[in-house]
Amino acid sequence: MKLYVSLRTLASVSTLVVATSAFVSPGSVKVPSFSSSLSASDGEFDFDVAIIGCGVGGHGAALHSRGQGLSTAVFSGGDVGGTCVNRGCVPSKALLAASGRVRDMKDTAHLESLGIQVDAASVNYSREGIAAHAKNLANRVKGNLENSLIALGCEVVEGRGMLTANPQEVKDEATGKDVILAPGSIPFVPPGVTVDEKTVYTSDGALELGFVPEWVAIIGSGYIGLEFSDVYTALGSEVTFIEAMDTLMPTFDREIAKQAERLLIRDRPIDFRTGVFASEVTPGIPGVKPVTIKMIDAKTKEHVETLEVDAAMIATGRVPNTANMGLVERGIETNRGFVNVNGKMQVLSCPEAEGSVPELIPNLYCIGDANGKMMLAHAASAHGISAIENICGRSHEVNHNAIPAACFTHPEISMVGPTEEQAIEMAEKEGWTLGKSQGSFRANSKALAEGESAGMAKVLFNKETGNVVAVHIIGLHAADLIQECANAVAAGTTVQELSMIVHTHPTLSEVLDEAFKGAVGMSAH
Repeated sequence: MKLYVSLRTLASVSTLVVATSAFVSPGSVKVPSFSSSLSASDGEFDFDVAIIGCGVGGHGAALHSRGQGLSTAVFSGGDVGGTCVNRGCVPSKALLAASGRVRDMKDTAHLESLGIQVDAASVNYSREGIAAHAKNLANRVKGNLENSLIALGCEVVEGRGMLTANPQEVKDEATGKDVILAPGSIPFVPPGVTVDEKTVYTSDGALELGFVPEWVAIIGSGYIGLEFSDVYTALGSEVTFIEAMDTLMPTFDREIAKQAERLLIRDRPIDFRTGVFASEVTPGIPGVKPVTIKMIDAKTKEHVETLEVDAAMIATGRVPNTANMGLVERGIETNRGFVNVNGKMQVLSCPEAEGSVPELIPNLYCIGDANGKMMLAHAASAHGISAIENICGRSHEVNHNAIPAACFTHPEISMVGPTEEQAIEMAEKEGWTLGKSQGSFRANSKALAEGESAGMAKVLFNKETGNVVAVHIIGLHAADLIQECANAVAAGTTVQELSMIVHTHPTLSEVLDEAFKGAVGMSAH
């Protein structure tokens, strides 16, 4: 069976979407009904743009490419939507939403404070139903993404995209004037860990929710680990975090992390080990044999403890999915799999290191998780649009300091810009004074009405210019509130200007209004 669809036989097709999986479905290939306003470089190339990967980044690049009238091939592998839609952001939020409802309905004290009486013992859930909710949502969003491509005349054809030794060529037999790499990332599994995706699993396996363990160890306390601890404890599990760093949530702002530890960990059936590696993890059999986790001290490497649990989730981050895609053949050297790019997403020949001078690889771009700039789905989409802008001759660079991020726990955590610790270093190095102002959910009318008044918003700003440097929020709907702050960072809006902007009452946005006004010495309601 031939694993690739020959694209040269389809050279007359102005836009084609081809997949990155190794298998080709036997479905028919449909010819788009339109012709591009720009020919594929007057016949010199099959396509103006060839995109390898159709996750959020590749999909965004494809839509923008077609919007610019460029003939476009997208190699997406029957995995339209990529990790975000199929194995990440979308299904995990479905699990969080469903498990969050269970948590809310079992919180009788909270409900009684609102005048509602519920028998917590009568609150039940269907594990299969919750898992199906996540799967169905992922399939629906994936279908929407496919339909958006079809609506532009794009056609989905399954196959695999790889670079070859020939510039501007993508296997099998297709050429693109410009090529964009968007292969995404995969879960990182540390040495010594055996994954069976049943009792020892990555986030991919966890989303299946094959069973709800009584006791689950989560190795890693970053975004993914925190979110799944929220799911598991809501459904009745006990959780143990195993963190190699000396503190939990090591990448978070320290002040926010302390509040998160109180709200998301200490008030729940969660304990933790810090400063230790899970040096060996052996799968078990549900209900028969436990999962065994051997831990060693992160510094001395001496054995400190062995845990026996019902399940273990590996949440130790992600690595670029760049293996076996022809980078070596093109003479591109990576750093732990990450492709080095400049600000315009153009691929460089090697990482910047002492004694090496990276060279620009003409007509080749890399976006999203694979370049390591910022491993977020919406960052990948921004990268894809930026790459197309540069291909079209409109110089553009993504401002990563203005890209927000969120952890969808209950309550949520969100942020844009550096942590306070990083901002202090920046101010000292660059010679400006860091200002800080806070708003609280405790006095917010909307939060009080919801009975969800825990949390804070912290605004960091340049005292000399008034420009917002960073914002960190923990509290009800923090993920939605952060966008106003990201817009302010991107637009260079000052705290003086923000303090005079009217915020709707009563809404959670007034938490930010309090922080903005506090930054300039004003008082909020």
